[in-house]
This record gives sequence, structure tokens and C-alpha cells, in this order.
Amino acid sequence: MKKIYLDNSASTRVDDEVVQAMLPYFTEEFGNASSTHQFGQRAKQAIEDARGQVALLLNAAPTEITFLSGGTESDNLAIKGIAEAHKDKGRHIITSQIEHPAVLASCAHLEKLGWRVTYLPVYREGLVRLDDVRAMIMDETVLITVMHANNEIGTIQPLQEIASLVKARREAGQRHLYLHTDAVQSVGKIPVDVQELGIDLLTLTAHKFHGPKGIGALYVRKGVRLGSQMHGGHHERDRRAGTESVPLIVGIGKAAELVRLNLPERMEQAKALRDTLETEIFNRISDVTRNGNPAHRVPNIANLNFDFVEGEGLQISLDLKGVAVSTGSACSSGSTEPSHVLMAIGLPRDNGYGSLRFSFGKDNTKEDVDYVLEALPAVVEKLRKLSPRLRQKQAVS
Repeated sequence: MKKIYLDNSASTRVDDEVVQAMLPYFTEEFGNASSTHQFGQRAKQAIEDARGQVALLLNAAPTEITFLSGGTESDNLAIKGIAEAHKDKGRHIITSQIEHPAVLASCAHLEKLGWRVTYLPVYREGLVRLDDVRAMIMDETVLITVMHANNEIGTIQPLQEIASLVKARREAGQRHLYLHTDAVQSVGKIPVDVQELGIDLLTLTAHKFHGPKGIGALYVRKGVRLGSQMHGGHHERDRRAGTESVPLIVGIGKAAELVRLNLPERMEQAKALRDTLETEIFNRISDVTRNGNPAHRVPNIANLNFDFVEGEGLQISLDLKGVAVSTGSACSSGSTEPSHVLMAIGLPRDNGYGSLRFSFGKDNTKEDVDYVLEALPAVVEKLRKLSPRLRQKQAVS
């Protein structure tokens, strides 16, 4: 049986070149980067080289890159760090209803401490609206955190326009207003330039673009103050205490370099595969709709709703045929409720149970898509025969 992996938004296979770059730092170059001897200094240089590679990918300065354990820690540091450092300026945060659980949980934690959080609607297209953002900003607002690309439906938010609103408020005197974005699903999928976006903080993680798990980064614009969330030594310019994992940092640096050199080709490949999959599914299977705005999304994600089918059953049936897909965010797996993202875009509750996310990576091929298209129609037909909703509809008609 073939094995087809179409869950690259959950995680990606580590690139062979990344593995080769990491290996020496497990055995030969094993020094602690805080040590002053040659072993330590070689490790420190490897970290700084990787910092430069990540910075180059984002069009940032190396000193603006902080290494952490991944996207969740990066989101926590950005949100809680801004809140702690600027609580005397205000205690209000604006975010969206479709953020990653790391953002939503961080905001919920601050709410328990007395902060006010406004959750922006995203409507059927899965996009926040500038008028809503403008209306929600108040003098007490210190942070707006809106993800760049959604992890389930792939929609790309209007960050540049939001940044313009933030800039206007700063120029009017509200100097302690900051903009953070979780860019975990956009870095490595589309061009991400922190200067063009006009943001203050950006979250990314390596395992979404063929790097290793357990390593991510936070871009912090020069001059932005954060309250540290990890205390101990003076690592990472006092932003994140803890002995650096040199092999993983080397890995994220190499993965960032490969993305920067190959992004146009990867984007074109992912878009071609996604569009072929969507077109043929719509041609071959009835009662299928797309979730999210088709014109404003990353090229590697297709989120489709199959009416009269439960997504979990569909996912399991495809898995038995060797096809790995997702019913939503991997960080929300285990929940018996429909995705909060699909509920936020107004998908009826029953339909929310019947959605699948197909997400492509650089290793996917046209043959992968062809295999899925051969297997999927029969699986859907079989499951629909078991659907009480479909039988009810047929009885009425």
C-alpha cells in the first residue's frame, strides 16, 4: 500500500540537507555555546550563523531573532512579554477568533489576570476586517495579535493594512501599541518580509518548513521591550534563558536557507497540486464546498467540506488506504467539537464535522494527488450511505 502524506501543515519531513547540517553538532561540535573555550565558541558561532540565516529569510537584523522551543513558546513570549512589559500603559489586547490555540490560551490566561481581550470576527471568508480593527483599538490597547496565515483554512490576513492602523495610532501619540503575528503557517510557504509587513513581533517554527521539531524563533523589532517568561541565565539576550540546543538551531538555520533559495519553486509546485486536487474533487464528488477565501490563502492548503460525511470517519478511512490528512489543527486533536476556525467562519455545526484539510509540502508529487483522487470518491460514497442526515434529506425530497 502506498503512503501519501498530505498533512504538511501539522509537520513536515526534515530535509536531508538539514539533517546533514545538524549531525556534527550532536557528536563532534558538542560544546556549550556559553563556554569561552574553543568548543563553546564554535558552537556559539554556529548559532550566530543560523540566526543570520533566519534573519535573512525574514529581511530582519540578526539581533532581532530570538531562538525558542517552537511556535507555542514564541507566541507565549510575544503576548505575555508585551503584556508584562507594558501593563502600565494599558491592559487591552485585540486578537481574532481563529488564532492558533497558543495565542488563544495566552490571551485567556491574561484575561484571568484582569486583562481585556477583544476577539475579532472573521466572517464567512475567514478574514478580519479593517473597520473592525479600527473600531476596537482604544487608548488602553497595547497589543494586536493576528495570525498571518490560518493553520486550517490557509487564509492570509491583511497585516500590512493593520500595521498602517497601528502606525497611525503611534503617530497620534499611542507609542506603546504593538503588532504581533503568528506566521507559523506562512514562513516557508509565501514570502514573509517583516519590513514590508510593518510588524513588531513574528512567530515561526522550523518543523513547518522541513526543519526539526523543538526549535522556533521570535522576531522582535529593535527597540521593543518584552518581559522574559523563562528565567535563569542570560541566554538569547536575556529574552529566553536556557542552554541553547545547537543542533536544532543549526537545523532551523539550514531549513531557512533552503526555503529562501527555493521558495518560488515550492510555491508553484504546491499551488499546482492543490488546485488539481480541488478541481478534480469538485468534478468527481457532489456536495463539496471550500472553506475560506480562495483568493487570499497560502498555496499549500485546501480545506474542503464533504456534506453528509463525518470528517473523522473520512480521515480514518483514508488513513487505512495510506493517505494522511487532517480534520483540523493538530494542536486541537482529541476534541469532540468542530473546529473553532470553522465555527468562526459560520459553517453550520453539522458541516463543521465533515471538513478535511489537505496540506502539501515540497516532497509531494502529482502521483500523490492521483492516488488520493482514486481513493476518495469511493470512501465518500461508502460513508454517505451510512449518513442519517442524507437519508433524511432523500426522504424529504
